[in-house]
Amino acid sequence: MDRRKRTRQLIELGGLMKKAGIVEITGDDRTLIFGALLWMADRLDGEQGDHARKVWRDWGRAAFEMDAKEKAGK
Repeated sequence: MDRRKRTRQLIELGGLMKKAGIVEITGDDRTLIFGALLWMADRLDGEQGDHARKVWRDWGRAAFEMDAKEKAGK
């Protein structure tokens, strides 16, 4: 992956953290955020990984759809 694409990907991922409220909820505690991401990775890699993927994907899809509806209504 070239540098520009990687940089864009990292910026977008950071934007998702901000959009989800993680930065505010944690007080920008990067140790806490990293620990939560490790916990999430452990869940995804475990026996219930497929279930977690489905649940979290559904939540994310619903949130994106709600956000798009709010933006369209403005």
